[in-house]
Amino acid sequence: MSPSKSSGQYHEKKGGLKETVGNALGLGGTANSGQTERHEGRGEYDASRAQGWTEGAGDRVTGKKDSVVGSVTGDRSQQHSGETRENKGDMKQSINRHL
Repeated sequence: MSPSKSSGQYHEKKGGLKETVGNALGLGGTANSGQTERHEGRGEYDASRAQGWTEGAGDRVTGKKDSVVGSVTGDRSQQHSGETRENKGDMKQSINRHL
């Protein structure tokens, strides 16, 4: 199963809440399990961002190649398709850079 930003955020928040309640009530086990869940949630969120950024890089490279090949061969359809994919990759990387 691939990492998910929403699942990671959910577990990060839920774990933080459990940790806070556990600390406030002196429940060490609850606080520890909350801390673990919070860290795991953050890890899943960060992994999802990295995966999105990497996918964006792949789209940019493939799109650039298709655009150049289309331009050189005079294939306007391939050139346009490559430009579109390159732009899609730029957008993926931009979104995952700023979250």
